[in-house]
Amino acid sequence: MIEPESPKNPEIKVKEPLNEKKRHVSNYWRMAFLILLGVVVGTIVFLGARIFSSQPEYKNMPEITAIEGEPVLTINSNKEKVNQLISFFLSDFQKEGDIEYKFYLENEAMLNGQFEVLGFPVNFYLYFEPYVMENGNVQLKAKSLSIGTLSLPIKDVMNMVKRNYNLPKWVEIDTKDLTVMIRLDKFRMQNGMYIKADKINLVDDDIRFSLYLPASEETTKESSNQ
Repeated sequence: MIEPESPKNPEIKVKEPLNEKKRHVSNYWRMAFLILLGVVVGTIVFLGARIFSSQPEYKNMPEITAIEGEPVLTINSNKEKVNQLISFFLSDFQKEGDIEYKFYLENEAMLNGQFEVLGFPVNFYLYFEPYVMENGNVQLKAKSLSIGTLSLPIKDVMNMVKRNYNLPKWVEIDTKDLTVMIRLDKFRMQNGMYIKADKINLVDDDIRFSLYLPASEETTKESSNQ
């Protein structure tokens, strides 16, 4: 009995059908297109979010009279007198609020308040360095935080103050720059008079402000016609 001859090459490679090869190529191109489309859409969404998030929020603010001309009175004061004024204003301002806080001047400006942790009140002291701006406003730059045995970032405490504390409309908190802006250009007395800061030196106890009269109707009309 004659045995059939074995093939010279036992490992026979079967060629991939042409249709199957085309299908793989098509899948590769489809995957590449989907990846490219995802990159493009993601870029558009990212740029759109950045653009729209950078748009300023326009709020209905009262009309502000620009500080012009010469001041009618220059006030030279010190920390003790300014603290009395701040205490009087805050006690009257916080009558309808649920949370009380104090702000006063020593060698630094200090904000003292409370918040609750697990139902227990926690005292904090937030220390600022004051700077007089060219427009007469005062910027408070946060420097340090005292909060007992707890360890919290200054930004978190400032966010808590911004959300929960009843603050005057002319006080603006920027938690990114860790600053509080006292917008004296938005503050008006009942008779319309307004002030701007000239100098704040807490170490030498030298604080100076200028007092301005409200703009007359004629001045307002002239400035609006220019």
